[in-house]
Amino acid sequence: MDGLDDIVEEFLVESHENLDQLDTDLVALEQEPNSRERLSSIFRTIHTIKGTSGFLAFNRLEEVTHVGENMLSRLRDGELALTPHRTSVLLQMVDTVRSLLTSIEASGGEGSVDVSAVVAEISAAMEDGPAPVAEAPVAEEAAPAAPAQEAAAKKAPAKRAPVKKAPVKRAPAKRAPRAEAVPAPVVEELSETPQEDLRADLPEEPVAPAPVAEEHPVPEPAVADHPEGDVVASDAAGGQVRRAVADSTIRVDVDLLDELMLLVGELVLTRNQIVQNVARQTDTDLIRASQRLNLIASELQEGVMKTRMQPIDHIWSKLPRVVRDLGLQLKKSIRLEMEGRDTELDKTLLEAVKDPLTHLVRNSVDHGIEAPEDRKKAGKPAEGVLTLRARHESGQVVVEVADDGAGIDPAKLGAKAVQRGLLTQEALNRMSPADVLQLIFLPGFSTAAAVTNVSGRGVGMDVVKTNIESIGGTIEVESDAGVGTVCRLRIPLTLAIVPALTVECASDRYAIPQISLQELVSLDAEKAVNAVEEVGGAQVYRLRGELLPLVRLTDVLGLTSERHDGHVVIAVLRSEGRRFGLVVDRVINTEEIVVKAVGGQLKAIGLYSGATVLGDGTVALILDVQALARRALRTETTDRQEARAGSLQAVAAETDRQRMLLAAIGGGRRVAIPLDTVTRLEQVRTEAVEKVGNREVVQYRGAILPMVRLDRHLGAYGESEREVLEVIVYSDHGRSVAIVVEEILDIVDGEAAVRSDIDDMGLLGSAVLGDKVTELLDVRAAILAADPAFYSAPAATTPVGVPDSLLEV
Repeated sequence: MDGLDDIVEEFLVESHENLDQLDTDLVALEQEPNSRERLSSIFRTIHTIKGTSGFLAFNRLEEVTHVGENMLSRLRDGELALTPHRTSVLLQMVDTVRSLLTSIEASGGEGSVDVSAVVAEISAAMEDGPAPVAEAPVAEEAAPAAPAQEAAAKKAPAKRAPVKKAPVKRAPAKRAPRAEAVPAPVVEELSETPQEDLRADLPEEPVAPAPVAEEHPVPEPAVADHPEGDVVASDAAGGQVRRAVADSTIRVDVDLLDELMLLVGELVLTRNQIVQNVARQTDTDLIRASQRLNLIASELQEGVMKTRMQPIDHIWSKLPRVVRDLGLQLKKSIRLEMEGRDTELDKTLLEAVKDPLTHLVRNSVDHGIEAPEDRKKAGKPAEGVLTLRARHESGQVVVEVADDGAGIDPAKLGAKAVQRGLLTQEALNRMSPADVLQLIFLPGFSTAAAVTNVSGRGVGMDVVKTNIESIGGTIEVESDAGVGTVCRLRIPLTLAIVPALTVECASDRYAIPQISLQELVSLDAEKAVNAVEEVGGAQVYRLRGELLPLVRLTDVLGLTSERHDGHVVIAVLRSEGRRFGLVVDRVINTEEIVVKAVGGQLKAIGLYSGATVLGDGTVALILDVQALARRALRTETTDRQEARAGSLQAVAAETDRQRMLLAAIGGGRRVAIPLDTVTRLEQVRTEAVEKVGNREVVQYRGAILPMVRLDRHLGAYGESEREVLEVIVYSDHGRSVAIVVEEILDIVDGEAAVRSDIDDMGLLGSAVLGDKVTELLDVRAAILAADPAFYSAPAATTPVGVPDSLLEV
């Protein structure tokens, strides 16, 4: 088995599975002889085995399945009726096929397994003239064997030649005592019917079984000695048992693997929480157990991830045909070379990169490699070389598409971009050659001179980049004019569980995938004053002689940093071949995180690629490094794109004004609060609540925050004793109030909700939201209940962004 070719191994596994099903189907077909669906299924299975065995040059296997296929075809077409005898010979064919597969698995060839008797039986059964299978005629009448053999030979003259070569007469004397007894038990086992019943069904005319006893006594016991194709063999040296190919693999539904991966993800989250909590303990036994749990969970995670891994050759195998056909179409001579075909990648990611990779290959053939005449003029061989490389590097898979073509001339590329109006000449002059190469990813940009059915429409590379970035990968382009071009894809090994760096910004935590992280830089207050410079109004840091653009996460998110000691923490990130620094408040730790999808509202912001649950149970958003890079490495072109994106976000913001925050207030009641009146969601411990007169207050960010409990305000009277209070904070013009609810439920779209004017004190009406009747809170009344002077300031008579209709008392 160890020396078998991969194709032969797959053939054996699939054939054993099909044969097991054939046994069941043939017996069931005997009960339903008119079932065309079952007959067609049996026919297709035998046809598949026959076709593959012919391709692999297993002639005897092809011979026996061919004659069986002929009988099944006539049964399917209604030319023959299914009888118990025909069912028996078909089952005998299945066992013969199984014996041949056993021999192929054991030795790599068909060995001495004889198929002539089975072929003769099936041929005779098709002519309604089967020979009796009784022992007496087989043992005593050797003479009729020759006529019977001649009759069978006339039915299939082309298939009989290989049978005569079978080396079956090496020691006939030693086998003689068993020769008479062999046929009967074999027929009993194959047909699984009593001999008397079988003999009664058979015609009297002898046809083929005589050669089974006379000429070929050796292979028949193999079927009886090894039922069900059991190929358990002993090693001659050590007597070790070897598993069959069919027993060493199992087919598993992809959905089951996906579910298993989700469960492992939850296990990783729980593992992180346990390890983080145990780290604060002093019990050595508990610490040792948690370390063991950590190790086992990591090994289990790695094992489950391996089940989803497939070699990249699964998608590479289709590319030689693409290169050949396109080369002939463009009249180019191209040789395709592949390195690292065994590099493994998650099945989901493999499907995601198939189309982008195909486009890059077509792009290299069309744009990269020159025509043979041009190559000869440039002193190159007429035959171009396109190389595919794949390798593991730093916890990710790197795939390269390299050609030895003309390369990309930045000057010509920039001129084309200016000609198409994608940027101005002034902006082009400010760009480095590496920046100019990134222009090929702009929508609508193409360097092709004419539009053909291969290229020229400018809808390729931007889609490639979008698809690669959607799976957390990056694409880089390197090119030397006249030498060639390399497109490099960096793809994570899997999307489910990734290592990440956890950082803090304005008291909130965020995760940065380590695939994009290069290093961390920490500057004390004194050094930061001189090290951080400004160039053209943008902050930069000189890292080992290289200017590193800086992006402050607080500025991107519109928050205020809570770090005032002057220290600067920079996470050096890489995206699209460029580096930049992300300034955060502090670095927490590194850990493996389980990536969860985010809702449409967060995804529309364009800064988050997902979310995760950290070891302490808090939720952290995963930053989209590519989006942050575009903010740091902006040009006039990206400014224009962001202006368009800003207008779209303005439209989305207009829609968001109709969105509602749903909250439970106790007694089975729930209220809807306009999302624009929610500044922050907080949790406050009950012991932190204090009183000023009869009003409840809490200290919040250096101020005294008045509180209103909605359950008491609206007469719901929910759960009175709670350790932690869910608080909705609304701030406007320097004043804030806290609205206490029992539970935050959801954010829903109130635009299409069914509304009603049925209301009560403190309400503006009701609506059906989330299939339940929900009360619409009078926000103004609730705010005034907490702070009667909230609207007394002349500058703020109504909350900003809140429709007047929702603030009426």
